[in-house]
Amino acid sequence: MFGGGGGLDPRKMEQMMKQMGIDMDELDAEEVIIRTPDHDLVFDAPDVTRMDARGQETYQVIGSPEERERTGGDAEAADTSGGAFDEDDVELVATRTGASEDDARDALERHGGDLAAAVADLE
Repeated sequence: MFGGGGGLDPRKMEQMMKQMGIDMDELDAEEVIIRTPDHDLVFDAPDVTRMDARGQETYQVIGSPEERERTGGDAEAADTSGGAFDEDDVELVATRTGASEDDARDALERHGGDLAAAVADLE
């Protein structure tokens, strides 16, 4: 996790981070996709590290992405081609938050279909 430069002992560095309330975990990720309005960045077999600093999670992705064009111009087309979420998810988020279905769909798209993140975003 902490190799090479700076001459710091990796165990000492981990110990210092724990004292500061920072936990780090390596995730066994098979793929990471970052969606932009125009294209997807797809990382196959990336090195992913999750860092939790007093409740604030940060993810670091290391690898070389393949850039893929997005098909379809609207959120529904991106949703159905990617299969990230379906209309039941949209209805669930809208009902839970009181948001419109369009807002719920937008939140789900922003969060890659993650229901909890979409609900938190709209609450």
